Amino acid sequence: MDYKDKEYENTNEEVFQDDRTEETADQLQPVNKKKEIKHGKWLSLVALILLISFVGGLGGAYVGNAYIFDTRTSQASIQQPFSINTNDSITAVSAVAKKGMSSVVGITTVETQQSWFSQQDVSGVGSGVIVHRDGYILTNSHVVADGEAKEITVKFEDGEKSEGVVLWNDSFLDLAVVKVERNNLPVAVLGDSDRLTVGELAVAIGNPLGLEFERTVTSGIISGLNRSVRVDSSNIIEDLIQTDASINPGNSGGPLLNSNGEVVGINTAKIKTAEGLGFAIPINLTKPIIQEIIETGTHQTVLLGITGVSLEEYEARLGIDLAPESGVVVIEVQPESAADESEVLPGDVIVSIDDIEISNMGQLRRALYKYSTGDAPELNIVRNGENITLNPEFRIKK
Repeated sequence: MDYKDKEYENTNEEVFQDDRTEETADQLQPVNKKKEIKHGKWLSLVALILLISFVGGLGGAYVGNAYIFDTRTSQASIQQPFSINTNDSITAVSAVAKKGMSSVVGITTVETQQSWFSQQDVSGVGSGVIVHRDGYILTNSHVVADGEAKEITVKFEDGEKSEGVVLWNDSFLDLAVVKVERNNLPVAVLGDSDRLTVGELAVAIGNPLGLEFERTVTSGIISGLNRSVRVDSSNIIEDLIQTDASINPGNSGGPLLNSNGEVVGINTAKIKTAEGLGFAIPINLTKPIIQEIIETGTHQTVLLGITGVSLEEYEARLGIDLAPESGVVVIEVQPESAADESEVLPGDVIVSIDDIEISNMGQLRRALYKYSTGDAPELNIVRNGENITLNPEFRIKK
């Protein structure tokens, strides 16, 4: 079953407030004339000291105010000095940024959009991360207009730019692989997103709001795991990593890194109605896709060969209650498909593939990315209230 996902866009407005402080000089007290006559020599000495102090104070105030004014654009207020322990997160963020920065790229695109009366070229900007030294770059599908961008330019840390070509993209997963003709590129280290824990350090690197803020580093924590976000009426992206590291338009496609500087996710979305709610696609989902593209030049998705609907929607539309708690109800089986040859029937409820629970077509499609042609996993279904296990042999999607 084919799906066409709509491109989505996230916006975020920021207001910067500049807090300023004012300092006033101490007022000099009048001098007693009688004491000046009586103690002339001592008074002269004291007056000299006061004069030197006064002049020195004016000079110090001028230097201090000049320094604050010159740095105002980057520092809202002057804080007291403090010592940084080597275990502080500030030190970790700096180390992570240093390790991961060179593998982050900026991606600009030109897409032709059709309006009611004419066509117009629309530019876009996003981020990406180098996953192979010979020019393979992982990013979001929506960054490259779901494969429809007519121009793709990749900008590297050294300032060089190269033309990019989309080798593969999937708008349902919101992932794409772009290829440039460059070699010996700095490659990101891919981590293990299955080992993430809530509360650990998360660092995002990307180009928020455009290349004028390229390679911006933001940090936070892993706020949640296995999150689901609805991006339009027909697509829910599931199993996402939630983080409070600031993610804005332009960050899309950039890496989310752990405290070891390893990429654990690809930043994809931000909830525009709330602060501190960013989401990333787990990197483990992308690994077999990347490997196949590097080896063969593309990724072939296996096909089960069914049309289905979630059990929840099926029950709601027909006003019935079936035995399984969740699953996908098979509506149609394609002839000569893997499902057909393993005798999957319309009306069957698919509840899992191997140990992967299935509750909607999105989960079913994502599960298929873990398999290759020739694989024959256990397909667990419920048919007329009876649990049945089948072993369809997957075919290549054409």
